[in-house]
Amino acid sequence: MSSVAASRPRVVAAALAADVVLVVVFAIIGRASHHEDLAIGGIAQTAWPFLAGMLIGWAVMLAWRAPLAPVRTGVGVWAATVVGGMLLRAASGQGVEIAFVIVAAVVLFVFLVGWRGIATLARRARRR
Repeated sequence: MSSVAASRPRVVAAALAADVVLVVVFAIIGRASHHEDLAIGGIAQTAWPFLAGMLIGWAVMLAWRAPLAPVRTGVGVWAATVVGGMLLRAASGQGVEIAFVIVAAVVLFVFLVGWRGIATLARRARRR
């Protein structure tokens, strides 16, 4: 599938939805691992800085042009999610400990770049 074909509205919407879901899952896992409240408000408090960073990444990377590309889109969206998320957490008085930054960077890389890598491998396998 070419990048032109991949940027059909349905594919773009699905890719954006996948990123949103994975960032929210990241927030839920983090809160659960620290035995924090899993109510919507608590999850939203943890997730919003990363969701904002992710949306900035989508805009900067023009992600709708190649939403499934692991390197061209995924790495940039991941970087913006982590950096933007951490900056917004710090600005809003939430913790930004180095261990958290490292764990967040690794987990979000696996989530945001990983699913795109799997999608790319699946597309290549289908072509064969």
